[in-house]
Amino acid sequence: MERLAEKARADQYGRRINRDHSPLLLTIIPWGSILIASVLPFFVVTASIPLVPPLGFLFLLGWRLVRPGVLPVWAGFPLGLWADLFSGQPFGCSIVLYSLALIAIEAIEARFPWRDFAQDWAMATLILLAFLTIGAILSGADVSMPMLIGLVPQALLSIFVFPIIAVMVAGLDRLRLLRVRVIG
Repeated sequence: MERLAEKARADQYGRRINRDHSPLLLTIIPWGSILIASVLPFFVVTASIPLVPPLGFLFLLGWRLVRPGVLPVWAGFPLGLWADLFSGQPFGCSIVLYSLALIAIEAIEARFPWRDFAQDWAMATLILLAFLTIGAILSGADVSMPMLIGLVPQALLSIFVFPIIAVMVAGLDRLRLLRVRVIG
């Protein structure tokens, strides 16, 4: 009797026989990556101007734009709450901005359901610029032209890092969908 080819029992996520997606990985990886990314900027050397991009917000945008169904719209509240604990902004700033960003993405997605990466990058750029500008205004600092010019390096770095974050999110999504052995 002829054996089936090994490829017939596997797909891009691993073997299919006696394997299934882990509910733990499905939940923990998106939320955990955003929570860890919110804390990462504190391990970088600080400068006199804001230079490090808001990594937690970039990962939130990445997960929402690369895998639209993974994070619900209400996810902005708990993730923004976590980011507020570490950001140094007034408490509630990230809660409001994360929630408004997810609502804006949801509204744009309802209007334009089929997009390519260039449109996602443009949408992320606009939302990111709004996030940085509104965050600077809500920070309580004196809003002046030199302060807004000081945000330009952080904004540019954030815009150019977004494609890298999107690729990282895609890799984490492959890990999230990895099949593990099911017993029973």
